[in-house]
Amino acid sequence: GGSVPSPLRALPSLALKRGGEILLFDCGEGTQAQMLRAGLSPLKVGAVFLSHLHGDHFLGLAGMVQTMSLFGRTQPLRIYVPEGERERVETFLTLPHYTPTFEMRVEELSGGGEVRGNGYRILTSPLKHGVEGLAFSLEESPRPGRLDPRKAVELGVPPGPSFSLLKAGKPVSLPGGREVKPEEVLGPPLPGRKVVYAVDTRPSEETVALASGADVLVHDSMFGEELAEKARERGHSTSSEAAWVAREAGVKLLVLTHLSPRYRETSKLLEQARRIFPHTVVAEDLMVLEVPLAGG
Repeated sequence: GGSVPSPLRALPSLALKRGGEILLFDCGEGTQAQMLRAGLSPLKVGAVFLSHLHGDHFLGLAGMVQTMSLFGRTQPLRIYVPEGERERVETFLTLPHYTPTFEMRVEELSGGGEVRGNGYRILTSPLKHGVEGLAFSLEESPRPGRLDPRKAVELGVPPGPSFSLLKAGKPVSLPGGREVKPEEVLGPPLPGRKVVYAVDTRPSEETVALASGADVLVHDSMFGEELAEKARERGHSTSSEAAWVAREAGVKLLVLTHLSPRYRETSKLLEQARRIFPHTVVAEDLMVLEVPLAGG
């Protein structure tokens, strides 16, 4: 959505689901209601990443953490904010009258920062929006390469559970003390997936570098080409500028998001973007995108 909600579009929030964990990028008003409609539990949110502190990007957070407490959450919640904004967010979270049942850990990040998780890392770059802000890139760790079953059998590894261990990157011990290591029977490592979230920003070389080779780039597209000057004045991007970033970064898919409410019909924005970068879609409320793993 844009900076205000409309009957067609809610305020910004992106839920990225990996296994049993949800990573939430921004938390505008109404986020928890949208999560319920999408069948996503707030209790599964492991971390929240706030791009910046304009109200449309974070005012839903206090209500969400209160709901988490009402549901009896005990797992700590990590909340990452731009540099200099920790105190503001901590104060905001204490305004409602309720008793938290879990710890909220608010940590500051700067451009060029990094957060490590289980099998992934989050990298950041600065937004060009007039306030402290961050774009985020989730990058999964490489996975073990494909197993060569013929080679494994030649080395004495029987098909079955031992194959599964090797595929998982673990060595297998054979009778007689021989150990077969994964690198003896696996091909080159397979790349993990990469998803980039950059909203409320002008197009920039920093975002191009952050998004290089991404599977999905979710990028600010507040205005069409006819309002390019307004986009410059307000620190936003046109759909064509978002497409330029996608093309320069060599991403696989561009998702236009954070559209002005004036665009009830989005085909014009999509057309402008696709002239520069054909692999483009427009985000819709409750849209689900599955990012496939390399190598199937």
